[in-house]
Amino acid sequence: MSDPGFEALLEFLERSRGFDFTGYKRASLERRFRRRMELVDCTSFGDYLDFLEVHPDEFEKLFNTLLINVTGFFRDDDAWAVMREQVLPELLARRDDDEPIRVWSAGCASGQEAYSIAMALADLLGPEQYRERVKIYGTDIDEEALSYARAAVYTSKELEDVPDGLRDTYFDRADTRYAFRTDLRRTVIFGRNNLLQDAPISRLDLLLCRNALMYFTAEAQARILRNFHFALAPEGTLMLGKSEMMLSHREAFRPLDLTQRIFRKEGRTPPPQSRIARLAGGDQLDLPLSEDERDAALEISADPQVIVSRSGLATFANLTARTLFGISIDQLGRPFSELELSYQPAELRAPVEEALRERRRVDVGEVSHTPEMGEERRLDISVVPLLSSGGTPLGALIRFEDVTRSSTLQKELEGHRRDLELAYAELQSTIDELETTNEELRSANEELQTTNEELQSTNEELETIDDELRDRTRELNQVNEFLETILTSLGLAVAVIDRDQRIQIWNQRAEDLWGLRRDEAVDHHLLSLDIGLPTEQLVPALLSALGRGERQDVELEAVNRRGRAIVCQTTVMPLVAADGDGEPDVRGAIVLMNGTSATRDGDGKR
Repeated sequence: MSDPGFEALLEFLERSRGFDFTGYKRASLERRFRRRMELVDCTSFGDYLDFLEVHPDEFEKLFNTLLINVTGFFRDDDAWAVMREQVLPELLARRDDDEPIRVWSAGCASGQEAYSIAMALADLLGPEQYRERVKIYGTDIDEEALSYARAAVYTSKELEDVPDGLRDTYFDRADTRYAFRTDLRRTVIFGRNNLLQDAPISRLDLLLCRNALMYFTAEAQARILRNFHFALAPEGTLMLGKSEMMLSHREAFRPLDLTQRIFRKEGRTPPPQSRIARLAGGDQLDLPLSEDERDAALEISADPQVIVSRSGLATFANLTARTLFGISIDQLGRPFSELELSYQPAELRAPVEEALRERRRVDVGEVSHTPEMGEERRLDISVVPLLSSGGTPLGALIRFEDVTRSSTLQKELEGHRRDLELAYAELQSTIDELETTNEELRSANEELQTTNEELQSTNEELETIDDELRDRTRELNQVNEFLETILTSLGLAVAVIDRDQRIQIWNQRAEDLWGLRRDEAVDHHLLSLDIGLPTEQLVPALLSALGRGERQDVELEAVNRRGRAIVCQTTVMPLVAADGDGEPDVRGAIVLMNGTSATRDGDGKR
């Protein structure tokens, strides 16, 4: 039995993103889910559902894992050889020169298969006739893959299996990538199609669906093949993948090349249930289902429906009924009384007999039913006689209307009514509390008004302080401008450092000498500057100035900002401020630098 958490996760994906995975094989589907769960450290399906709700970007990674888009140009050489040498020439021979040719690549992924058949047809017809006659439809459930297919741009690695002649003829090179010819690309149309839920494309001459059916259950495969048979025109050709077998509808398709899984349509489209019932029961049923439209309508009905013939045989159960009640195909055509459904979830044998006998609708009423996979449901059961034009009973239709939602809503409505009564009583109490609170708010408002007056007074004081700060700032700016004028007038490069040897002042002459801007130097450690001056040789002089308040002169060989060798006459003196007692207070150091050209004599001495 499948994990209920897994079923809840599948329902969430269908509800939130429109992907219905109920027709996929459970074992492989669970394996792919667990692969993503391991990567995001989720130990249960419930945890992963919560993770998806919080991380919407995970959906794209999950669908890339679930929807395995493995494809390529001319994948499986032998199959494409049969297609080019036998199938396509025979197809063109059956068609007049002006007849259109329609092709469907189902499960096309990123489009290589659709463009492969396009090249094969264009090679046989010539580009002009191809553009006039051919229409190719590529469909997939993966929107990201379809976007890639519409762009029709591929890497050289993706084109490795395309013969050189075809690649040069049908692709235009752009740098390292190749684009399918624009004039032919217009004949290939891509769109989203769910093989289980959406209607098939019709009047097809050729249908390619390779290595897609293998991921579906046998029942889902049968349903898809039935749609494919409907989609193909008479003598239309179906090409499956090498890993797939025609397990159902064998009488509807004749093998052209069984090894390469190429088939041709035979006869009319089989009805979904009447044919199966004949296989199971052997003889012609009492209630033949002869019209395709009637069968299709019953088959896709949202409500479970079961037909019991006049002789008591279970002749039909639509997809919803088979899924909900676990009815297998083999059980159709057997006596209805032998099926568990005849007495579970309700006794239905007597209502069926009554409906046939009295030729009127019989309402069984609401019952609860819990399927093997899924949550409990409420079903409203009715039995309706099926009468011929002469009024003779042909059988009975048992209809199960899912009223789970309405039943749940009714219970919720009763609960809400009780909640409203309680809420009304609480509302009266709340009104009294609000009146009390209103009085408290009036008092609080008066206090706020007093506080507002105090804040206004404080704001006026702050404005006065702000004016004073502006005056002080203007004074400081004037002092800084005066100081900069003095330092510039010295004609020396000047750096003023604090006791931590971090630069506080770096004048214009220093910028010109070393090529380092003021904003690149200020607040940086003097010894960390990347300039042409070997600052590490200034360490003794700096320690002397900062520690003992002594001045020192140092001559250093350096390289100025133009890359020229210079001799830098450097003076390091303490930056002293007198304290209250008149004692010197070393606040930092002043470094004066004057660079002169270095000249050397014949012995290499300066």
